[in-house]
Amino acid sequence: MSTPSVRQRHAAEILAALGHSLRDARALSVHCANGHHVAAVYRTPEGPVVQTTPGRRAHGDRDRADTPHHGGRQPRHWQDFLVADQFADDALPAWCECGPWTLSRSQIGTWLADQERRVVLESSA
Repeated sequence: MSTPSVRQRHAAEILAALGHSLRDARALSVHCANGHHVAAVYRTPEGPVVQTTPGRRAHGDRDRADTPHHGGRQPRHWQDFLVADQFADDALPAWCECGPWTLSRSQIGTWLADQERRVVLESSA
């Protein structure tokens, strides 16, 4: 069994290897009730990978980034395989402009099994 950091690094490498076909590999988008992007799940050859973006940021991927003029910084993502070993926590960290979220590996698995393409989360309050 691999440690969480090794598993997460491997998940990031898998997504990076998909390159331009990443958009086609998206199986599920998760949004908050305000329409902010919370997470995405991608189908990969090694199994589904969950990707979130840590911390508060602009409203969605289409808004201007919160970086200075000519700031070429890309958002930093958090990735992990949906199906991990038996010691992995079911809770997955996620964020949007509204604040932090906790997603469930098992719930995401249910959404995928139900062939959901987009899920809107209820208020975290």
